[in-house]
Amino acid sequence: MVFFSAMTVRPSSHRDPTFIRVARDLCIGLVPLSGVAWTLRAALDLPAIYLLQVVGLYLAAGALILREVPNVLPGPGSGPANRVTLARATLVLPLGALAFHAGLEDPLLRWTVVAVGTLALMLDGVDGWVARRTGTSTAFGARLDMELDAFLILTLSVLAWRAGPVGPWILGLGAMRYLFVAAARIWPALQRELPPSFRRKVVCVIQGIALLICIGPVVPAPLPGLVGAAALGSLILSFATDAVWAFRAPAPVDPRRDPAPAAPPIPGAGTRAA
Repeated sequence: MVFFSAMTVRPSSHRDPTFIRVARDLCIGLVPLSGVAWTLRAALDLPAIYLLQVVGLYLAAGALILREVPNVLPGPGSGPANRVTLARATLVLPLGALAFHAGLEDPLLRWTVVAVGTLALMLDGVDGWVARRTGTSTAFGARLDMELDAFLILTLSVLAWRAGPVGPWILGLGAMRYLFVAAARIWPALQRELPPSFRRKVVCVIQGIALLICIGPVVPAPLPGLVGAAALGSLILSFATDAVWAFRAPAPVDPRRDPAPAAPPIPGAGTRAA
């Protein structure tokens, strides 16, 4: 799992009060995480190692989050919106741990994935709404939300493939975000901050819905492939649009290396004394 793959926020010190507040929220998050994991294990008759895998994913995510905590975050704890995102992670990560297990063709397991995945997708817009409502929007929170979305789509794409109705090509839906990040290491132009886009939000929703359709156990055989292919095509088109914009956009000016040029003289104006 890759969180904050392109962030440049300076890591916080272990003495930073903000770091401690976020760490406290992560520790509290272990309670609902354990509840979800225990419930899924009991309902699906999973082995005990499933619980360790869920906790392992959570600890790995928590370590990456703490590495990128900014020096200041608004609100109590990690902030009200970020708390919603962390609560959503307690649904997403138990789904991620299911990818390590066999028997994904079982209808009960697939219905469970659809139910939990639907809830996680429905909560996706809540953290942004809370951030705007409380005035606590931050770049850190936006990136946390985006990376959790990417991991959810990756998880659902793996589960859709393992469940059987579609081929391994469906993994392209989950891998596209990480391929884009890897490409940005080769072509720095792709690291430019993209402008807000409603199109990007719609495509993200389409991916989630398409993958849940692919996983659903009562969907007729031709439909999962058609829906998955349409979602993959829209995602490729969306990323291609962003890549073209990034390559065509003017390079940002670094004032340390490219100081702003002096204003041209006004015709007829005299020289002003310093």
